[in-house]
Amino acid sequence: MSPPLARALAERNYDRPTPVQLAVLADEAADRDLLVSAQTGSGKTLAYGLAMAKDLLGDAERFERAGAPLALIVAPTRELALQVHRELAWLYEHANGRVVSCVGGMDPRREQRELAAGAHIVVGTPGRLCDHLRRNRLDISELKVVVLDEADEMLNLGFREDMEFILKTTPDTRRTLLFSATFPRGIVALAKQYQQQAFRIEVAGDEGGHADIEYRAIRVAPGDVEHAVVNVLRFFESPSALVFCNTRDAVRHLQSALLERGFSVVALSGELTQNERTQALQSLRDGRSRVCVATDVAARGIDLPSLDLVIHADLPNDAEVMQHRSGRTGRAGRKGVSVLLVPPVRRRRAEVLLNLSGIDAVWGTAPQADEIRKLDHERMLKDALFSEETTADDLVLAQALLAERSAEDIAAALARLYRARLPSPEDILDPGERSGRPRDDRGRNDVRAPRDDARASRGDDRSERPRPKSGKSSSKHGMADGSVWFRANIGRKKNAEARWLLPMICRRGGIDKGDIGAIKIMDTTTEFEISERVAESFAAKIKRPDKEDNIRLEPMADAPQGQVASEKRPHAPRREARETDDSARRSDDGAHRSDHSRAATGPKQHGKPHGKSGVKFGVLPAFAKNHKHRDKPGQATEWSAKASSGKKAKKKNRG
Repeated sequence: MSPPLARALAERNYDRPTPVQLAVLADEAADRDLLVSAQTGSGKTLAYGLAMAKDLLGDAERFERAGAPLALIVAPTRELALQVHRELAWLYEHANGRVVSCVGGMDPRREQRELAAGAHIVVGTPGRLCDHLRRNRLDISELKVVVLDEADEMLNLGFREDMEFILKTTPDTRRTLLFSATFPRGIVALAKQYQQQAFRIEVAGDEGGHADIEYRAIRVAPGDVEHAVVNVLRFFESPSALVFCNTRDAVRHLQSALLERGFSVVALSGELTQNERTQALQSLRDGRSRVCVATDVAARGIDLPSLDLVIHADLPNDAEVMQHRSGRTGRAGRKGVSVLLVPPVRRRRAEVLLNLSGIDAVWGTAPQADEIRKLDHERMLKDALFSEETTADDLVLAQALLAERSAEDIAAALARLYRARLPSPEDILDPGERSGRPRDDRGRNDVRAPRDDARASRGDDRSERPRPKSGKSSSKHGMADGSVWFRANIGRKKNAEARWLLPMICRRGGIDKGDIGAIKIMDTTTEFEISERVAESFAAKIKRPDKEDNIRLEPMADAPQGQVASEKRPHAPRREARETDDSARRSDDGAHRSDHSRAATGPKQHGKPHGKSGVKFGVLPAFAKNHKHRDKPGQATEWSAKASSGKKAKKKNRG
């Protein structure tokens, strides 16, 4: 190895190469095109930085004056390109290497000036590099090495044409190093077309989850996700932590909430300019901020040496995204923790993600306030404040304090000062207890099949829904322990359906599907029944504003009757007379039927059956003349969440 590079590695305490670094530096890989399978966090940037050193320097220890670039590194994202720029800059610093970055979001005129001033290595994103090439701002006549970093991701992002343009444009004598997490057909085809007898390297142990990452899955009620983030951050007290959300709005909301609680936090999302994103990352590197809330735009390219904790506030869309998120920690031999916050309605999805990734996560509940306070006590006793050398001034002040106050008073004041700089932990309940179910600490051994996840996401998991026992209900619709009625300000006119209303109600109120009884969908509103056992906590949860929808949920003053006053139809007197008779008959008939049979067959109707539907109408003759218009305003559709969360029980005339 060149002495300047060895010196740079020693200064950074790199004393043992990673497996991928050993593989690319092996004798059989020397001077050959390389096709390398390496996961993020495996040390691949240094691997190709060292592998191309001989091509760039030859037998010399230092570069000559910079001119046309000798190496071109292509990366899929701005963050990854800038990270590579930083890594190669310090690696080649003592060899007088000049590294220039060309990425989208930065000033192209500044990049043009830097390229004109000369560079030994150019790092950039595909689109910006192609732009410079087409405008003849990037001289590639002296190019000796081209590196495609995370080539599979560039294919996924639609950069195939840009990659092919770069490879076609660069000299045929170049050496091509292609790094990819996997070898899909597109990558293999690219390698065959643009590489010469490439030496293929697959580093053992890089597939699947990261060995240095501990995965934890935490049960949490939907309304407690924010509180769980607070407690997880406080429990681990990582020097740097990354919290992932799925949307920009969620990032803004969570960043504001954490700032209010006293955390030093920055945000990263696609709406920020490159300069804002760079400043946010720099504040994490220099310790001014300790928490970063981000969308998946930050899942690739962020390399923070002190990042020990990743929190998935929103579950990722697929297993690969989860691994890329988690891969921000546990890098280059350092241990890390990845925490998934899992609401009850997302349990199946989390299990499938973990199962597909081959990850054995530890399931449990969020850290409790008492646990965190106990840790604070232990951390305070180990604080550097007590191990620092005491000066003469410190002793004088200490003696003055002891003369005025007791040792106990001074210690109590010190404890208050220590706690004052820490965000307060939150009180969190286990959703398993809240929904009346026993705690469930299942691990990977009883992960459900993926097909169950799709059914659960539709709210159609009947196997878990207890059926009411005949004659045991104190509620009209079969809730075994009594019920309370609530209303949502959405109905048929806005495409309300039980199959998506059911999981929404569970998420908003932090309850289980078994706690929901009948759901009655009308033109502009929906009424639904909640078990009396969880009604109080449900009412408190739905008062909080929700960041995912604008549907208002509120308790009803009384249980719903046969009509809704706000949704009247014409000919009200005639309807009311009929309604009185029907109500009397329904009441008399209902005394002889069980709630279970009522949920299965629907309420008894009066009048003549009409059409093939078998629905009986006891209302105006005009409604019975044309079955195409049976869903008229004022007529509700009743769904039973206990019999089926995604299918109609039967339509019932409300007027």
